[in-house]
Amino acid sequence: MQMVYAYYKKGENTIQQTEKELFHSISKSHELYHFLLLLLTEIHAFAENRIEFGKQKRRPNHEDLNPNTRFIDNQFLRQLISNAKLNRYVDQTGLSWANHPEIVKNLYNEVVDSQLYQEYMNSDLCGYEDDKRFVVKLFEKVIAPYEPLYILIEEQSIYWNDEAEFVISMTIKTIKSFVQDKKEEQELLPEFKDQDDREFVKKLFRKAILNNDDYSKLIKQYTKNWDFDRVAFMDIVIMQIAIAELMEFPNIPVRVTLNEYIEIAKHYSTNKSGIFINGILDKIVSHLVREKKLLKPDKSYLQSE
Repeated sequence: MQMVYAYYKKGENTIQQTEKELFHSISKSHELYHFLLLLLTEIHAFAENRIEFGKQKRRPNHEDLNPNTRFIDNQFLRQLISNAKLNRYVDQTGLSWANHPEIVKNLYNEVVDSQLYQEYMNSDLCGYEDDKRFVVKLFEKVIAPYEPLYILIEEQSIYWNDEAEFVISMTIKTIKSFVQDKKEEQELLPEFKDQDDREFVKKLFRKAILNNDDYSKLIKQYTKNWDFDRVAFMDIVIMQIAIAELMEFPNIPVRVTLNEYIEIAKHYSTNKSGIFINGILDKIVSHLVREKKLLKPDKSYLQSE
């Protein structure tokens, strides 16, 4: 959606150039995903170093010599640190938090000061699932809301900034998916599920642009009671891509497509865009069915009309 929007607004790029940028942005989102997983391992390493530093003091106190190691012994974090896919990605890309020690240090302090951490460190529950549940909550309630993290993300890449919230949600989903028995071979999310997934992205992007004239006419036809020039351009882009998906991907149910783009509109466009787009797309679907242009309409959707 963002790249289709950029293609029309910038005006100087070809479809091929914008498509290349699209795939680059997806690759950068995948990079951020690994960067956030790596952040957990960096906080863990910082905690380990703090304990070792305490033991090496000239005059260590009782707490220095007898630290609570619950956090550094966390079974999920140990599994993540040894994860083969994460380590391979880091080796191949050189991804690192080495240039951002203050973020790691300050986040560690935020973690230690949190009630969540205090309760975890004093809890009698010590199984793998308990450890994983703690890390999920830690990410959701301490790391994800940490404002300086977003400032860093914005400074590092415009692509990271655009996708930060989505990537954070995928990071949390990944943590929840870990299984103890898989050990270091636990799978992480790939950049694309498979080659068909990659082709879907390419085809949807191209068809939305190449069929712009036809889709625009259709949208104008069903916004005739509106001043078309005053309709938010983002709404037009969202509807254009939605029509491309309806027309070009017969295996995706109509209702799935409509719900997806209505949610996108709520998030990226105006407050009223979801309702507006829902009404226009409903009319367009009915038109396409009557004209027999919708290759495989969702029967359950048609029965509800």
